[in-house]
Amino acid sequence: MPEMRTLGEFIVEKQNDFPHASGDLSSLISSIRLAAKIVNREINKAGLVDITGAIGTENVQGEAQQKLDVYANDKFKAALEARDQVCGVASEEEDEAVAFNKELNKNAKYVVLMDPLDGSSNIDVNVSVGTIFSIYRRVSPIGTPPTQEDFLQPGNKQVAAGYVVYGSSTMLVYTTGKGVNGFTYDPSIGTFCLSHENMMIPDSGTIYSINEGNYIRFPMGVKKYIKYCQENVPEEKRPYTSRYIGSLVSDFHRNLLKGGIYLYPSTQSHPSGKLRLLYECNPMAFIMEQAGGIATDGQGRIMDIKPTELHQRVPFFVGSKHMVNKVEQFLKEYPES
Repeated sequence: MPEMRTLGEFIVEKQNDFPHASGDLSSLISSIRLAAKIVNREINKAGLVDITGAIGTENVQGEAQQKLDVYANDKFKAALEARDQVCGVASEEEDEAVAFNKELNKNAKYVVLMDPLDGSSNIDVNVSVGTIFSIYRRVSPIGTPPTQEDFLQPGNKQVAAGYVVYGSSTMLVYTTGKGVNGFTYDPSIGTFCLSHENMMIPDSGTIYSINEGNYIRFPMGVKKYIKYCQENVPEEKRPYTSRYIGSLVSDFHRNLLKGGIYLYPSTQSHPSGKLRLLYECNPMAFIMEQAGGIATDGQGRIMDIKPTELHQRVPFFVGSKHMVNKVEQFLKEYPES
């Protein structure tokens, strides 16, 4: 029987990879673990208590906020503020970045960007949702309030990123730039245990994930790629399988394990794409690259984009490297259509 390692043990074991962090990064990830357990508990009660449905307000993107969006946002903020490693957070659910002003956070070295509950509109129908997080070392002087520049760093400056998928089992997957590891939550003992060590995505797969309901609004290069997937793919001698859940974390997680590509291109109504660079694309790109895959906006590497605003949107193509390379070929062949 293989030795069981908990997330806490694994974090301590890997501390030597980051001597400059002196345990701060490990403690920060532990606070995310705690918040994830609390949110997981509430998600598992959805339908039994009044925590599903829209709250009656919209976030800065104009999307209806769900009750669990607000709940998850509050819990992750509280967990991060309770430690002395984080000086501020930026969230998909907040108009502006939030500075932590307690004495405890005064000398913190890190900022966290997050989508506290990705896919929350699926809660009512019992479909998997998730949390996405991204960690940066601040660039402003320690001891001062965090600035906009701390949050508007390119993805290649991330020191850690990860996601939690709340599904048939709950998993926390993260990277610190030394590979990708996954931990499955055991509710009987309240602990995340290492279940997927050194996760790697296959170089190619047979799954493509895209909202084909928007087909007529896609760029021609994307339309051509979808037709390529649906017909006899020359390399595979058979068509690919379309799988789209509508929760980024869920679609990404499946493709990471099985091989595949996730596409969210620009459309006529969202010419810059719909997914957020800082809260969704950068952290997922970091994980995918560490797992041997590729993440691009169709023109170049996602993590090399210099952000200009907190809620910036970009087209997003992520997954197995051969599949992402192929869609990039189609986009270059049909550049302005």
